[in-house]
Amino acid sequence: MRTVLVTGPGGAGRTTLAAATALAGARQGARTLLLTTQSSAPEAVLGARPGVDAPAPIAAAPGLHARRIDPADRFRQEFLSFQERAGAALDLLGAAPLDEDELTELPGSEAFALLHALRTAHASGDWELLVVDAPPAAETIRLLALPAQVRRYLRRLLPPERQAARALRPVLAQLAGVPMPAQKLYEAAERWERELAAVQRVVDAPGTSVRLVTEAGPVAAATLRTLRAGLALHGRRTDGVLVNRLLPTGSADPFLAGLSGSQQSALKALRDEFPDVPVREVRHLGRDPQGIDELGELLDGPATADLPADHPDPWTVEDRLAADGILVWRVPLPGARREGLGLVRRGDEIVVSVGRFRRIRTLPSALRRCTVSGAGLRDGVLEIRFTPDPDLWPRSGTSD
Repeated sequence: MRTVLVTGPGGAGRTTLAAATALAGARQGARTLLLTTQSSAPEAVLGARPGVDAPAPIAAAPGLHARRIDPADRFRQEFLSFQERAGAALDLLGAAPLDEDELTELPGSEAFALLHALRTAHASGDWELLVVDAPPAAETIRLLALPAQVRRYLRRLLPPERQAARALRPVLAQLAGVPMPAQKLYEAAERWERELAAVQRVVDAPGTSVRLVTEAGPVAAATLRTLRAGLALHGRRTDGVLVNRLLPTGSADPFLAGLSGSQQSALKALRDEFPDVPVREVRHLGRDPQGIDELGELLDGPATADLPADHPDPWTVEDRLAADGILVWRVPLPGARREGLGLVRRGDEIVVSVGRFRRIRTLPSALRRCTVSGAGLRDGVLEIRFTPDPDLWPRSGTSD
């Protein structure tokens, strides 16, 4: 199954081009689902009204279905479910339960609702192509990083040893004189872990990629460079760039000719910035597209890019012990710049920052017995050098 997350800077037209990508895929014979959280745009461009957080998506064109996700409804369902499972603990705290009609969604609810819909669509097995009208690019990067981050928080707050803690809870309750947290709280945490792990598998699947939408403006290349580096930091692949609303060249009108010339300069800068990624031009229709016919005029050719059959972890360890006495952890970061990089080791973890984006990774076992001896950015790859710690590294002739 292919999954294409369409994102880009706000106002670049990502919702329209997500719908156009989905339509192109359906016309090429793929059973296609478009997921969106936008309330009105899909209806305008597809000519169909997607179901509101409905289990059955609405048919929009031959081979194409669309579903609109309602984050508020999803938040209410999840909160009420959690409140029911945690009832004993809430009673212990003297908390009064909330009713459904007084619940309003909290910031961040859209991210969880979209991830849940993404996992559900994958699990159904009904689709060959899933196109996601994702939030603006910076939010999408945080969205894709969310499952791994929350799972890390859960492991820190409820480590694997919690099984032993459960067995001791009756004894601890007698010693403390108060009841211990209810079993249902632990069960809820385990359920979240399973759900997040399933979402993580979808995000990390070989067929999942990101497509960037932009307009041909003076800062387009610089903006997308930063976003691509943030995506790469979390192991996400950029499979293409869609340059939207391009004016025709050769106009006799000086004003239009000037605008077109500026766009062509920006287009060249984008091609120079992304030499290894397809950059596709999307012409300006003179208005927002209305309906399937006009939407179909925007994109021609393949709706998806060819991707490698496997998707190995891009963070690879290179053994240079024999030649240089070091191990090198190579982190591909196309688009990154030295001035925006940060690197901190915390115990068995390493924190890498690219501008405003950050990722925490657990060190491979061999690197935990080393010290960080340096780092450098070369040709879009961050190389972190590790020197074996003689107090921890196995001596020659001994087993690991």
